[in-house]
Amino acid sequence: MTDKNSFLTTPLAILLGCLVIAVAILLHGGIIKVGKVTTGTAAPAQPPQVAQPAEPTKVEVEKLRADDHIRGNKNARILLIEYSDLECPFCKRFHPTAQQAVSEYKGQVAWVYRHFPLDQIHSKADKEAEATECAAELSGNDGFWKMTDKIFEVTPSNNGLNLDDLPKLAAQVGLDQNKFKACLDSGKYAAHVEEDYQSGIKAGVTGTPGNILLDTKSGKTIAVPGAVPFEQLKPAIDSLLQS
Repeated sequence: MTDKNSFLTTPLAILLGCLVIAVAILLHGGIIKVGKVTTGTAAPAQPPQVAQPAEPTKVEVEKLRADDHIRGNKNARILLIEYSDLECPFCKRFHPTAQQAVSEYKGQVAWVYRHFPLDQIHSKADKEAEATECAAELSGNDGFWKMTDKIFEVTPSNNGLNLDDLPKLAAQVGLDQNKFKACLDSGKYAAHVEEDYQSGIKAGVTGTPGNILLDTKSGKTIAVPGAVPFEQLKPAIDSLLQS
């Protein structure tokens, strides 16, 4: 027969034991989550990390060309030259960062976009690059950027865009769909895309986005490869402006 007092006290003892364990965990820096208890030593608070400016590097990058696509002030002191692949997820991530740099520096930074399609892994990127050049033919620099923005907006990256949709995207940014398709089907800009790619190779670009900051005043360059956040890009720009 079960003793009535022991029946009443046993749950109470268990409850008290759990409370003691919980208090001990809290006192030793543990974390308690609903449905799960995770114990461990709490790490001391770390001071915020401040991005250090990159050092100038010698990069043999082509200066501004007549056929370059520029966003911002073409006479800006600092050129952010990006070698990019329209199917690269990291280029897609970096795209708004580059736009932020142009906006925040108010005429001091311009963005130069050059093609660097990694066709071994992104077989559609070459044709998409040609599509932006056709947009430029039909609607100038503004058309180029609208088409580039649209492709990055809709592609899931890594060859996810249906190339048959390119004329529809062109129409969405205000281009004549039939003229655009005729231009794209002609392949007339394939050589230009390859020329951009080769200039990237000469500049030492090995992946995308390949970003190079060029100070047009001093000729100094800083390579800032990859989808770096604005907080990391800014110190590099500032170091050139202050030199």
